[in-house]
Amino acid sequence: MHIHRGKYKCTECDRCCQSKSALAIHKRIHSGEKPFKCTVCGKRFTTSVSLVVHSRIHSEKKPYKCTVCNKAFRQCGDVNVHMRVHTGEKPYKCTVCNKAFSVSGHLKTHMRVHTGEKPYRCYVCGKAFTQLGTLMSHVRVHTGEKPYKCSVCDISFRHSSTLQKHKHCMHFNNEVKTEADSSDHSRLHTQENQ
Repeated sequence: MHIHRGKYKCTECDRCCQSKSALAIHKRIHSGEKPFKCTVCGKRFTTSVSLVVHSRIHSEKKPYKCTVCNKAFRQCGDVNVHMRVHTGEKPYKCTVCNKAFSVSGHLKTHMRVHTGEKPYRCYVCGKAFTQLGTLMSHVRVHTGEKPYKCSVCDISFRHSSTLQKHKHCMHFNNEVKTEADSSDHSRLHTQENQ
C-alpha cells in the first residue's frame, strides 16, 4: 500500500518504494554511494546482498546447482538462465532476422551484425570489434601473451580453442602420443602440401 500511496517516494525519479530502508537503498543509485566494500579486492557495492554475491568470486562458493546436470552457480538467477540449455527455450528474438537467443545479452551482441556497430577498439592498432572477448583475444597478438597452457606437455596458446584442438590432436584419450607418432603426424601434413 505504501507503494500505491507514494509514502516512500524518491525525489529524484518519482519511484515509490515499499519501505524507508528500500528507499534509502534506491537513492544510492542517484548518489553513487557504495557503502559496502570487498575486503579482498576493494570493489564497492550499494547493497550488502551484492557484496555477498561478489564475495563468492574470491571464495569459489557456488551454492546454486542445476537439478539436471548439477552444474554450480554463484547466483540463483544464473541457474534459471542455464536451465534454457536443457529446455531449449530461446525467448529473445531478433526483430530483423528472427534468430532466437536464450540470453538477452546474446541478442544485444547479435544486433551488431545488423547495425555494423563495433564498440570495442584495440588501443594498440585501432582495429574495432563487435565483442569484448574478441578484442581481448586480439590484444594478445600485440602482447604475445599465451594464457592457455596444456596440462600434459606445458605448451602455451593464445586462444582456448587452439589449446582444445592441440589436446584433441596430440593427447587424445588422455594418452600422450609418442615422439614417433608426432613425427608421423608431421609427415602427413608435409605429404599433403606437396
